[in-house]
Amino acid sequence: MSAFVLDKRKKPLMPCSEKRARLLLEHGRARVHKLVPFTIRLVDRALADIVMQPVTVKVDPGASTTGVALVLVEEGNDEPTHHVLHLAAVEHRGKAMQQRSAFRRRRRGANLRYRPARFSNRGKPPGWLAPSLRHRVETMAAWVTRYCRLAPVSAIAMELVRFDVHGLWAPAVAEQGGVAYQQGELAGYEVREYLLERWGRRCAYCDAENTPLQIEHVVPRARGGSDRVSNLTLACNPCNTAKAAQSLDDFLARDPKRLARIQAGLKTPLDGAAAMNATRWGLWRALTATGLPVECATGGRTKWNRSRFDMPKTHALDAACVGTVGRIANWQRPTLTIRCTGRGRYQRTRPDRFGFPRGFLMQAKQVRGFQTGDLVRAVLTKGVHVGTWIGRVAVRATGSFNIQMPDSVRQGIGWKHCTILQRGDGYAYATRPLR
Repeated sequence: MSAFVLDKRKKPLMPCSEKRARLLLEHGRARVHKLVPFTIRLVDRALADIVMQPVTVKVDPGASTTGVALVLVEEGNDEPTHHVLHLAAVEHRGKAMQQRSAFRRRRRGANLRYRPARFSNRGKPPGWLAPSLRHRVETMAAWVTRYCRLAPVSAIAMELVRFDVHGLWAPAVAEQGGVAYQQGELAGYEVREYLLERWGRRCAYCDAENTPLQIEHVVPRARGGSDRVSNLTLACNPCNTAKAAQSLDDFLARDPKRLARIQAGLKTPLDGAAAMNATRWGLWRALTATGLPVECATGGRTKWNRSRFDMPKTHALDAACVGTVGRIANWQRPTLTIRCTGRGRYQRTRPDRFGFPRGFLMQAKQVRGFQTGDLVRAVLTKGVHVGTWIGRVAVRATGSFNIQMPDSVRQGIGWKHCTILQRGDGYAYATRPLR
């Protein structure tokens, strides 16, 4: 993974390799500015002494996870080459925000007298988004701005995905308009990408993975089946050929569990597609507000680029394939996973299974200078947890902390053994190698 570099006035320079960053630190020419993402600050050079190259931030928005890639665009004689410098995957908050929404809904209607609905004085301003959707837009805008402070970004590219939800459910409506965009080289890619996400990128009949999948009609066309997305699934070539014009009940008569699972999958709601439709222009406006040129691309081109280069399917690599790409290099690198955790909770009690409070949380956020979410290093020379542990800390008033790491949690570590590496910023970080 590349290291970000700042000059002595904290202006962004070109990222460098880990080896070069280590040598600069060993020779005393740089200092550690930030641990995650790893950033060093030079002490002997300024921005005027260094020549910059064009760096582009690419964003692949998703309903739950958004991919981000920083690429160096090298212009060639025939087509540009995109050198991947950094890969990241931002995991948005979903379940907690839905729970808070349910709590608010309950508070508004519990133990209150009847009040008639008032719609005339509850207008919303243009571009209004629900809090859960606004969170995704503001989070990605904040991270793009942060990367612009760490690297000399000159352009932004984003995938402007549009799911025609009405057209997915009623193709006849969409066919009345212009359908020429569906008849090109990328025909059917938007529907295919939706089905791949919906069915887990595997055959619905045999769970085959890493094999070419075909769009399959659950109710065959010969039996009156439609082309709407609720009647489509994915199948490998052997299963698609074996099913032919059989009904789903006849084809899976000997496997009732799989039959029930497919029937349940056909009723999956389109909430992810609706969220993407609602936030795509809000994200575009937020990225345009940075003042940098923004390139918009379709999901079909992203899939086409990834297929051309034979790259695995990840959110970060999808971001690297966004837009016009001639060639791509140096994409075999680990991905920084950024999970949105927030900076605290409003809840002050812990309820039992009946809903009654069983304990009260402390009101002070800091304990002995530590705060929940800080990245710390704990060095223990005796006891059960002997060793050096690095992770996010969860503080207690007693001074006995928990340290959460990507694969485990160390409990009951005293505050005297902990050293702060980076203050909590509302995110949890982990580095995952490319599989």
